[in-house]
Parts: sequence; structure tokens; C-alpha cells
Amino acid sequence: MVHQYKLGGYNIVLDSCSGGVHVVDEVAYDIIALYQNKSRDEIIAEMNEKYACREDITKEDIDECYDQVTSLKESGKLFAPDTFAGMAGHLKEKTSGVIKALCLHVAHTCNLNCSYCFASQGKYHGDRAVMSFEVGKQALDFLVANSGTRRNLEVDFFGGEPLMNFDVVKQLVAYARSIEKEKGKNFRFTLTTNGMLVDDDVIDFANRECHNVVLSLDGRKEIHDRYRVDYAGRGSWEQIVPKFQKFVKERGGKGYYMRGTFTHANPDFLKDIQTMLDLGFNELSMEPVVCAPGDPSELTQEDLPIVLDQYEKLAELMLERDREGRPFTFYHYMIDLTGGPCIYKRISGCGSGTEYMAVTPWGDLYPCHQFVGEEAFKLGDIWNGVTNKETQCDFANCNVYARPDCRDCWAKLYCSGGCAANAYHSTGSVTGVYKYGCELFRKRMECAIMVEIARTLAKNEQ
Repeated sequence: MVHQYKLGGYNIVLDSCSGGVHVVDEVAYDIIALYQNKSRDEIIAEMNEKYACREDITKEDIDECYDQVTSLKESGKLFAPDTFAGMAGHLKEKTSGVIKALCLHVAHTCNLNCSYCFASQGKYHGDRAVMSFEVGKQALDFLVANSGTRRNLEVDFFGGEPLMNFDVVKQLVAYARSIEKEKGKNFRFTLTTNGMLVDDDVIDFANRECHNVVLSLDGRKEIHDRYRVDYAGRGSWEQIVPKFQKFVKERGGKGYYMRGTFTHANPDFLKDIQTMLDLGFNELSMEPVVCAPGDPSELTQEDLPIVLDQYEKLAELMLERDREGRPFTFYHYMIDLTGGPCIYKRISGCGSGTEYMAVTPWGDLYPCHQFVGEEAFKLGDIWNGVTNKETQCDFANCNVYARPDCRDCWAKLYCSGGCAANAYHSTGSVTGVYKYGCELFRKRMECAIMVEIARTLAKNEQ
């Protein structure tokens, strides 16, 4: 499947199934657009007519260009057939029963009262609670016991606000470290926090033990304080920004993400990214809001063209700052055009419900954090393992080829079918698609590929 677009001054041609990315001139761009629907003679005639007034393009050039396109097709780099559909189910079967990551909900409570919170202010539509050390320990033992031969295991401390149960977090990390050598495992921890309880102890601990930290900041003060407020309605920006700046400085500027959310209030989110940069943060993520339909923060169709334009302007800003020697990372624009991800990830997706699960304070298992509290998706618990095999099977079969709406999408092997939770909350099925999210993803991929092309060409010119 071929996708063509123009961005950043480049004529870009993607061949989804081969992974080929081609930067071409105008003639090649036009020939490729016609190649599968017209004969050689028809295409040559049309090109000769279109470029008749161009002295720099001869009939010989057009003939040669057509032959080069044909050569790309014959070498499997253009118009490659989709040979992956038959693999989709089999690839996941190879890792069946192997869990590599847990999201530990150590606190179903929060000290902020964000109205757009998908987790119902940390309660996940249930009771407030914190995880005991005993439950957390069993969760880690469950992970080890079900991780097969995998050495690296991922554990996210999540909430609510996990620092409201910081003592247990520290105890669990200490326990994990105590069994690593014996079990032949390496635990990599992530901490996600709103920053309100960050202090020197938290910073020292996280910088010593956490492979990554995710720090919640929505950008501009007026935007952040619109939603991220305490229970008295006071904004949190002034309290958390100095803490985050110290946190990041003491981490050496690595192993963190500033994680923002943009909503109907700020579809012009590039201003918020610029604020983060001005504050000294260079590892950034800005996510579209996940909320109930009709929520005031919900992104609308009127917001869509603004958001798509913001993604393009973000790509331009990244390249501008590259030239100035002030690069920054945007999570959704991280892409490797020469290597990954492997075809397993391209087909199978995130692994929710199979390789990755969320654990509630009571030890219940769910496919991921966005399904917690949805009783129909409870998979089992950390003592008895997965008992709801039918639901787990639904997730095991939830690959990009299980989604009819993905069949003709050029981006399907980049997004792997997208987020099952977003699909379910949008369509009622984990094999549906969240169409608004698809629009955003496709634009992000176009921009990410363009940025990588520009960077590669700039490097080659040095």
C-alpha cells in the first residue's frame, strides 16, 4: 500500500508493507500516483503533456524516471504486497502466557481534582484505596512467575497519584531488587506523578531506582490551572513547576517525559509545548484528552484542523531548533526508519491483556489502566491468575488485521491498530477504531517521517 504526501518541502512516498520511505522529485511523484491504474504509454503521454513547458525536464528524463519507479517495484521497495495477514494470529501465540509488564495502581486516590480525568479523579469509578505491600509483593511475584524467559520486566507505579502511597512504592522496589539476582530478572520502574508531593526524598529515590519518570504538566499556566486543580479549585502550576525543574535537573535531563494533555480548551497546544521548552524541559509528550463523549474538554470536529496544523508546526519547530543546536524530543515523533519496530509489534500492537496488565489496589487484573473499573474486563487476580480466558482471548486476537476499518489504511503497520481502550470507549468493541484518534495518528506519522527525513538529509550533508 502506497501513501503519498507533501510536507516540509519534500515529496514523500511511503510503501507501508515494505517499510520503504522515498523522497522523490515532482515527475516521480506524479508517475507513482498513476502507476497502478494506467499503462506505461498513458503515463508517459500524460507526463510529457504536463511538463512540456519545463525546459529542465526532457522526454528522456520522464522515460528514465518511469523505469526507475518500475525498478523500485521489482525490488520490492514500492507497491509491495501485504504478506502479513496470515501471521497476525500466530505471532501472538508464540508469547501466549508470557507477561512482561504490570501497571501497579498503588493509589486509587488523588490530591488533585482534574475534571477531564479518565480515572474519575483516581477512583476508577469505585472506592478510594491504596495498595498494601502484601498485594504489591504478590503482584511482583505474579509477574516473575509468568514472565517466562524474559529478563527485563517493566513495572509502572500509577494512580491516582502514586506518591500518596510512596512508602509502599519504596518497599516494593526494595523487594524487587532483593529477588532480581535469584530470579534472573531485571526490573525497570516508571513513576507517573502530578508533582504535588515531589520532594528531595522522591527525587533521590526516583533518580536512583526509576528507569523513567512521567511528570504531568499541561503547559501554559492558564491551561494547566484550568483543569489540574486541587479540591479547593486552586491551580497546581505554581507548586509543581519548580519541583519538576529540580527533578529534571538532578536526573541530568534524561529518563523523563513531561506529559501534557490537550483538550477543547487548547487545540493550539504548540503554545504549551513552547512553554515547556521555555521552562527548560526537552523530553516532551502532549496527548489528546481521553474523556466521556459530551464532556466539555472533548476535542471537537472544529478543533481537528487546528490540531492537525499544530502537528505540522511542531515538526517545523523541531527542525528549527535542530538547526539552532537546541533539539528536543517529542514522544510521538520518535521513529526509526531503518530498523524498528519489528513486524511483531507492527501487527500485534501494545499487548494489553496479554503481555501487559494493570493491577488494582485489591490485586485484580485488568487488560490495562484504561479498563480498570470496567467489571466486564476483569481478567482475574494476582493469586489465581487469569481466569476470564474469554476476555483475554479477545485481546489476544486484537491485532491490526482484526479491525475491518484498518484494512485500507496506509498507517496500519505504524499504529498496529491503535488503542483497544479508545476503540472500545468509542465504538463498544476492542476491535473497532477511534476515528478521531486515527486522524491524529496519521498526521503525527506524516510529520514524524518528514522530520526524520530532514534530519537524515542534514546529517548526510555534513
